[in-house]
Amino acid sequence: MSSSQSSTSSPSNLPALKSYITTHDSAGKAIASTHPATWWVGANRGIAFDVVYTTSAMPVDMNTEKDVKQHEELMAAGKLGLVNRGGTVCRIVDFPPENVPLMHRTQSLDYGVVLEGSLEMLLDSGECHVLNRGDVAVQVSCVDVDSSWTAASVVVDGANK
Repeated sequence: MSSSQSSTSSPSNLPALKSYITTHDSAGKAIASTHPATWWVGANRGIAFDVVYTTSAMPVDMNTEKDVKQHEELMAAGKLGLVNRGGTVCRIVDFPPENVPLMHRTQSLDYGVVLEGSLEMLLDSGECHVLNRGDVAVQVSCVDVDSSWTAASVVVDGANK
């Protein structure tokens, strides 16, 4: 994903976000590590993304920390696209006001939850639906146009053609 800058604070007034990623200690007990959000602001449309976590295979191997290592390697390489083929991407998206819509059809199944604000989901059929805080979209082929700063949690699950 192309980006112009990164920051630990969102470009809007969204509160500071943290992710808690759980693993296990040597005794097999659950432990968590805390990660502050890293916002990547797109150069062309002003949309900001925080990648919370990725998986590179399904199903995920729950017996090792292989998924954690793969996530760290993918993020360090800077080669994550919109979709992580064969895996998933969980990101927080911060849409600026009057965002210019982009009609797109991804090779993914997207689950989006509006965290703050509202947004218009414009479909290529011409249908338009207003999503408000707490609303969920399960989507393929739509344009998201917001009327105010909007934050959404989006999980992208790579799919076959």
